[in-house]
Parts: sequence; structure tokens; C-alpha cells
Amino acid sequence: MLVWERPEPPERPVPAPLSRERIVRAAIRLADADGLDAVSLRKVATVLDVRPMRLYGYIDSKDELLDLMVDAAHAGIRPSGDGWREVLRSLAESTRHAAHEHEWLADLLGGRPQLGPHALATGESVVAALGEVDVDAVMPLVAAVNAYVIGAVRREIADRRAERSTGMDEKKWQASLGPYLERSFATGRFPALAAVVHDAAHLDADATFRIGLDCLLDGIAARIGR
Repeated sequence: MLVWERPEPPERPVPAPLSRERIVRAAIRLADADGLDAVSLRKVATVLDVRPMRLYGYIDSKDELLDLMVDAAHAGIRPSGDGWREVLRSLAESTRHAAHEHEWLADLLGGRPQLGPHALATGESVVAALGEVDVDAVMPLVAAVNAYVIGAVRREIADRRAERSTGMDEKKWQASLGPYLERSFATGRFPALAAVVHDAAHLDADATFRIGLDCLLDGIAARIGR
């Protein structure tokens, strides 16, 4: 039986009450503070002031704990809007927001579908909004949006982590590479790149995300309208 379906152990008089919800909240606090490497059953037990073996009455492994953490994050991903385009945009933006709030989530998105109750509720609202789309196209369209979002947020989170580890924000990093790029462009071997770097607008992460998402949604609209 999957962890979401298993009943919790019966309550008993103990100094520190426990539940899956409390375990997951503690694990999320650890991950928010110090990343997924800070999450272990032993560390969660320490935060909750219980013996590690007590946790095994509620979860069987760290993998189950991570599944529960991801599903808890999906509680904040509630796509809304009128029509498929608004709902897919809402899905993308709310997933991005959740990953910015919990950086560790970017490391766990992708792969096999999340099937916890909150993730299923998210999927239900998205698929319902695509009710007029051919049934065979529904999952590929949702997968395309999810793939775009996962790629975008992983790049954004990687930028955040690089800034923290190097102490250089984007402008300082660009300035440090400026002389190298100018020497490279002066060779005449990269005229297209040089034109973009010198002449194009340098958009922030929010604008870059919106424009890329608009391009994807426009492509979906064109395919649906065939």
C-alpha cells in the first residue's frame, strides 16, 4: 500500500506526539534551510525530539519522505483560469513560484509523475481545462509545459546557487567575463552572438520566463487549431 493510503499508527500517550504531517513539515524546514542533503530520517527525528525508529511507524524510507514533501509542495500549485491557455499558464507560474519558495523542489520535479493526493488534484484541474482537446494530445501538451517549467526553474535555481557559492551576482559575473567575450567577438568568428550580446535587450528572469511560455502556448494554440 502506498504511503498516501496507509493509515497512521494509533495514537498513544507519548511525550512528543507525531504524525506524517509533522514529519513532512519538519523535513521541509530542513530542506528549505540547507537543501536536500540536510534531510534524513535521523535529522528529522532530532528536530521533532523523537527517536528515529518512531518515524518508521509513519514512513518506510527517505524516498517516501521525499514523495510526501513533493506532494505537500503541490498543495500550493492550484492552476486556475478560464480556458486551457489560462490554466496552463497558471500551472506554469504556480509551479515556478513553488520552486522558488522551496528550491529543493526543482531537484525533485520531473521523471515519473507525482501521484500523491495534492498532485492528483493539480492534474485533475489541468486535464479538466483541456476537455475540448483531443484526448491523445492532452498528456503531451501538459508534458511540454511541465518540461519548459522544469528546465526554466532549474536554470534559475542554479543561478541562485552559483551566486551564493561565488559571491557574484549576475552583473558581477558578466563583468568578470566581459574582457574574454570582447576578445572572442573581436576575432569575427561569432558575429550573430556578438550582435545579440551588444544589441538585444537584457531581460530579467521573470520576463524571460513569460516570453518563453508565450511562445510555447502560441505553438500549442496553433496545433490545437489545425
